[in-house]
Amino acid sequence: MTSASFKPASGPARRTVVAAAGAAGLAVALTACGDSDDSSSGSGSTEAGSDASSGGSGASESAGAGGAALAATADIPEGGGKVFADQKVVVTQPTAGDFKAFSATCTHQGCAVKGIADGLINCPCHNSNFSITDGSVKSGPAKEPLPAVQITVSGDSITLA
Repeated sequence: MTSASFKPASGPARRTVVAAAGAAGLAVALTACGDSDDSSSGSGSTEAGSDASSGGSGASESAGAGGAALAATADIPEGGGKVFADQKVVVTQPTAGDFKAFSATCTHQGCAVKGIADGLINCPCHNSNFSITDGSVKSGPAKEPLPAVQITVSGDSITLA
């Protein structure tokens, strides 16, 4: 009786599997961080002549239903603002009594902006920053400003127009 030696089934070497997994992860990361020229991520863009002093005339499609109460004017700090994630709107008060509203969707790749600090609206995905005064890009990778959203300030109440 002869003894046959046991040979495991051949397959890819461990090194090959680890390298393939690393390459796949790198591909996903590069795809997520790539610069998109697709204008659909900034839906509801406004015309160049929109009235920024009243919050703009081009309501964003993603801004939710018109007439929805957002906040009291006292809820929006002077020199800052507040993000309303459910309505996809950010409301700011650059100077006392001057309220602005913008889409809360970053124009770079459609992430939601999360906070406001030092006069800037911040997107945490790729660190784009926008002005609380007019939504313009202060640092990228975003290249387009946040679209203005029309709001109405009546007494101490702020509503979507």
